[in-house]
Amino acid sequence: MALNYKCKLKFSIFVFACLMMASCTNHKISNKNIFRYNESAGISSLDPAFAKNQSVMWPIHQLYNTLVELDSQLKVVPSLAKSWNFLNHNRTIVFRLRTDVYFHDDPVFVNGIGRKLVAADIVYSYNRLLDKRVASPGAWIFNDKIDSLNPFVAIDDSTFEIRLSTSCPVILGILSMPYCSIVPKEAVITYGQNFRSHPVGTGPFCFKVWEEGQALILKRNNRYFETDEKGKKLPYLEGIKISFLDNKASEFILFQQQELDFINDIDPSFKDELITKAGEMKKQWVGKISMNKHSYLNTEYLGILFDTSNALLKNSPLRIKKVRLAINYAIDRKKMLMYLRNSIGSPANSGFIPKGLPSFDNELVHGYDYNPIKAKLLLKESGFDEEKKMPVIHLLTVSTYVNVASFIANELNKVGIPVEVETVQKSLLLEQMSKGQVLFFRGSWIADYPDPSNFLSVFYSKNPSPPNYTRYSNKKYDSLFEQSFLETNDSLRILLFRKMDNVLIEDAPIIPLWYDMVLHFVTPQVENFKPNSLNMLELKRVKKNYH
Repeated sequence: MALNYKCKLKFSIFVFACLMMASCTNHKISNKNIFRYNESAGISSLDPAFAKNQSVMWPIHQLYNTLVELDSQLKVVPSLAKSWNFLNHNRTIVFRLRTDVYFHDDPVFVNGIGRKLVAADIVYSYNRLLDKRVASPGAWIFNDKIDSLNPFVAIDDSTFEIRLSTSCPVILGILSMPYCSIVPKEAVITYGQNFRSHPVGTGPFCFKVWEEGQALILKRNNRYFETDEKGKKLPYLEGIKISFLDNKASEFILFQQQELDFINDIDPSFKDELITKAGEMKKQWVGKISMNKHSYLNTEYLGILFDTSNALLKNSPLRIKKVRLAINYAIDRKKMLMYLRNSIGSPANSGFIPKGLPSFDNELVHGYDYNPIKAKLLLKESGFDEEKKMPVIHLLTVSTYVNVASFIANELNKVGIPVEVETVQKSLLLEQMSKGQVLFFRGSWIADYPDPSNFLSVFYSKNPSPPNYTRYSNKKYDSLFEQSFLETNDSLRILLFRKMDNVLIEDAPIIPLWYDMVLHFVTPQVENFKPNSLNMLELKRVKKNYH
């Protein structure tokens, strides 16, 4: 272990020296103006076509741009597109592009100088996302939304047109997703499979060096097109350094020593040191670090395979609806949040749609309260009691959630549902979930764009896995989902979303656990660090006060 630490330290010194010596215009960088954070989950790719989880989305958001983006209030605002118009009964959108956007300098371009972005780059990027040979997990986002013949058109270099199969109220939100980042064809073709580790975008930061498992260094893009309100060019930071310590305890120690500028959430082993059971920062830390809490469009849940044609489900008690309902009633969500998360989040006693979205209403969409007596009664009605014991059910999760899974297993065992927790690597679990090889798993769904349809698309039967990891299928649900994309009246859309959420809760292919909160801890030197409900890491306006 000591040798490994020394290796990491040596590499950290090396990559930092690289950053000090070079930038987009080869000027020196002050090591005090580098934003440093740790990504314990690691980063699998820097190709936006594979931006399927937060660890990948964060660096991609620094490296690339989308046509439109979401501000801190989750409103759609211009990015690469400076304006747009809806035509043809909202089935055609014409975007006027900025003409001052350039790709990062890279050897793939003439003389190594990044060329100007044009509308053809957007056509290429979107078609690539749909290309089956690329096998992007984000290809589903355009399902049943775009024209089947010619959906993406470059009218001229600064005008792009997207043609829809029908009116789509959430299309701008979809186009703000990291999957829809714009990439240059030259880089994708030249680097091939290595494009994942040699990204070329238009974003506020450029790629410098990535030693997988050690550190990723990004540097300021001095040709970036955005400015602040006073006309000063963004970003303010000289660079970003991402480390990959998988030990959350080590991460917290480095943060205490101000070797990291921020940490996302808190490891359970340190939560009681920083936060009270009521979710407030303890007095001894006030002034030393800042804690930001913010609503987070993320639902944590347990997923159950719903596909009755799958052999795994044939002899499992999870195929029985009353057993799934019993699981929902058997978990004391409020107790779980208080003791395991120090009240960070809200018990998920409603549907799958979390707090913070307009269709959330725990009176009109009522889920399951803690009721162990009712859970036992449902099990008895399912044919399981003291004489006929239920077979053991295996709950799969990753190591960071083993405490939550163990709490749930204990709750379920108390009512007569024997559960054993199995811990697997995240990449393996996601692969098994995608292939329908897991009966019972812990999952979470973070909003890609701020609309209830994003959460409900997870259970639309025509969507693949991901996002439909449970293989849920219900004709009534599908019909309501399809109606929601035809409906332009927001009030009527909300009614449809609530109906869908109620159908889902009644079938119980999931057990919602809690609606999340963003929890950030930031050092006093960091300024303008503003969270949002998507927990997207926004660094182009961040400053470090190091005087």
